Amino acid sequence: MTVTTRRRGLALGLAAPFFATRARAQAPWPSRPVRIIVPFPPGQAADIFARLMAERLTEVWKQQVVVENKGGGGGIPGVEAAKAAVPDGYTLLVATSGTFGVNPSLYPDLPYRPLVDFKPITNMIRGPLIIVAHPSFPAGTVAELIELARKEPGRISYGSAGPGTAQHLSMELFKLMAKIDIEHIPYKGSGPAMADLLGGHIKLMMDSTSSALSAIRDGRIKALGVTTARRVMAPLDMVPSIGETVPGYDSAGWSGFVAPARTPDEIVNKANADITALLRDPALLRQFEERATLADPLAPAAFGAFIARDMATWAEVVKATGTRPGN
Repeated sequence: MTVTTRRRGLALGLAAPFFATRARAQAPWPSRPVRIIVPFPPGQAADIFARLMAERLTEVWKQQVVVENKGGGGGIPGVEAAKAAVPDGYTLLVATSGTFGVNPSLYPDLPYRPLVDFKPITNMIRGPLIIVAHPSFPAGTVAELIELARKEPGRISYGSAGPGTAQHLSMELFKLMAKIDIEHIPYKGSGPAMADLLGGHIKLMMDSTSSALSAIRDGRIKALGVTTARRVMAPLDMVPSIGETVPGYDSAGWSGFVAPARTPDEIVNKANADITALLRDPALLRQFEERATLADPLAPAAFGAFIARDMATWAEVVKATGTRPGN
């Protein structure tokens, strides 16, 4: 073997790791499992629909898509975990009306900025919340609840998914508009709150329609009113809207996908295209409608504008109600 041949072989050997690394870097996304962080415990709307999407995205991307729950702390620890993740598209976050809409005005020292630390991908759902009660609770309608609360100010309590969540702030808005005093009992997610409601440890709560629906159907809890201005679709079309009793009341929760801020735009755009296509699939839409929830796909820029408007709306509610973390 000549010296030239040996040098050529050595050069190719040294270059091999470089070309292998470059090939891996240029592999189409996703080329390995994708993690979706849900900043709440299992059982509430953000988790339910994230798992529906993860199952379908696993089929579309030909890679395992796993949901990781990081609950507690008003969703802040889960959002922080996503913020700290490598911005390579392999960690996505389910943002919600609580973590992105409410928290910026609720927590003065919030360790993340929704539209600075994250890139919007698309909204996933918009859905009404619902006031539900244990069967033993004496009120069976929103009007009866208001009447009871006015007779016994401060003696009725309600559970929510936690301070600053959509469930909490929507109930506080209801209290403000109905001019009633009901004590708030915060939980670390709607799953634990629902467990206590079913057990009769609390008598009233605000929850998402999707997580409360099963218990409503089998009579373990009763529905008093939905938070949207109008009644919702079947199977909850017979439940009155709160606005029928409290004119002007209207509130809805949402959940969508975001990625760490430095995630490449091409990955964000591909994720948006694939998720949006699924959110228009009739089979998946039927699963959403069965839970009285609507799909709401948006382009990344439109989702960013939507988040900004929601932040402004809830800032007004937080100020008007005097809501603080933990209450």
